[in-house]
Amino acid sequence: MRVQLIYAHPVEGSFCSALRDTATRALRQGGHDVHVTDLYAEAFQPALSREERVGYETPAAGNEGIADYVAQLRWAEGLVLVFPTWWYGMPAILKGYFDRVWIPGVAFDLDGRGGLIRRRLGHIRVLVVITTYGSPRWFIKMWMRDPGKRVLTRGLGRLLRPRARHVYLARYNMDRATASSRTRFVAKVERTLQRL
Repeated sequence: MRVQLIYAHPVEGSFCSALRDTATRALRQGGHDVHVTDLYAEAFQPALSREERVGYETPAAGNEGIADYVAQLRWAEGLVLVFPTWWYGMPAILKGYFDRVWIPGVAFDLDGRGGLIRRRLGHIRVLVVITTYGSPRWFIKMWMRDPGKRVLTRGLGRLLRPRARHVYLARYNMDRATASSRTRFVAKVERTLQRL
């Protein structure tokens, strides 16, 4: 399978970078063709420009600077997202990636009458999210209702192939993580992606 791994963390050597490396290695060992998109290393510009917003509903209007990202998205059969969850959501650079790249004519079509959108990413059959949270699981799940997970699996996930597989791997309570708990989570990521 052709897999695009999208990585969003500004600090090389972070726990997220270890997760990125583990995911990449496990996927390649499983025979998958992997393309890593490192948004920070590539200096991806997350802010939607005025021109992009004005031309938002016109496919290919004002989309300079994202052609390679669009091509990678169209190439992929699987998506793996690796990022930390900050303030109950994805980092701004990753949100900006979705704002600027997952646009009409690329990720979906607008029906023009204000109805449901039509998916354009039916070639993507797997979405894997690998993320970390500073807060404990009970707080994210019970109090916050896990807004980040809902955005990715219910919101963006509906633009993928119908019944696409969603895998959500989260390491909660990073603020109290131990070396052994981090090692166990890395091993879980590796096992899961080797079986993908």
